[in-house]
Amino acid sequence: MSVSPTLLLTLYCLAIAGFSLLGGMLPNWVKMTHTRTQLIMSFVSGLMLGVAFYHLLPHSMALLGGTNAADVSVWWLMIGLVTMLLLLRMFHFHQHDFSQEEHSHHDHRHNDHTHGTVHSLSWVGIALGLGVHTLIDGVALGAVLQGMVGGHGLVGLLGVGVFLAILLHKPLDAMSIVTVMEAGGWSAAARRRANILFALMCPLGALLFYFGVDLMGEARHYGVAVALAFSAGAFVCIALSDLLPEVHFHSHDRGKLTLAFIAGIVLAYGIGSLEPAGAHLAH
Repeated sequence: MSVSPTLLLTLYCLAIAGFSLLGGMLPNWVKMTHTRTQLIMSFVSGLMLGVAFYHLLPHSMALLGGTNAADVSVWWLMIGLVTMLLLLRMFHFHQHDFSQEEHSHHDHRHNDHTHGTVHSLSWVGIALGLGVHTLIDGVALGAVLQGMVGGHGLVGLLGVGVFLAILLHKPLDAMSIVTVMEAGGWSAAARRRANILFALMCPLGALLFYFGVDLMGEARHYGVAVALAFSAGAFVCIALSDLLPEVHFHSHDRGKLTLAFIAGIVLAYGIGSLEPAGAHLAH
């Protein structure tokens, strides 16, 4: 199967926006149990780690080429990791347990998460942090597709690993914002508007990078390589400092959660077979 990178990016953006919107509406339709949420988080964390190390980082090194490619890519990976860690620390913006029966049990150990009474403006900090976060996700998606422009006229399912990692993570983020807004007393209309705006953030980041990076001229490949490595660091940080600690905080269901985590890594590795031959080769 072959399709142009621009069309593929458009389809990816539409799917991500749609899934994000659904995530924000899910609390009204489906009861997200504690175990179900934890399994999803374990799987997505494994997927994000696998995508970072099997796709984003190797692709960055391939685009850079030369003897110092690994050094440059790893430096930018660390910058991305530290940047995302600072965002997570600054805004405390993730709340991934939507099961009401768990809230009272964990309130005393989750003081910096949004359980119990929430200030009416708490969602602003959450939305700001997640907005920057999702723009970085968008840059990762735009970069992985832009990295192949000029190297191949047509590509296969390029970037499917990055796409799936973002696609599966966005509903959790959207649920976080909507849940905190509801706890803060915001109307259903206000929650819908916030959900729509958030759903558009990742496609915005992807499209801006994809179409704007050409303005860098000869430095385009370097810019794409840096964005890929930076995004790899952000993915690693999200998986290790945000998703996994919440999962490992719980002593129950360790077997199921571990299997879900490994399944995410295996999927990330297996996705390589869906990408075109030479996707990680220098142009």
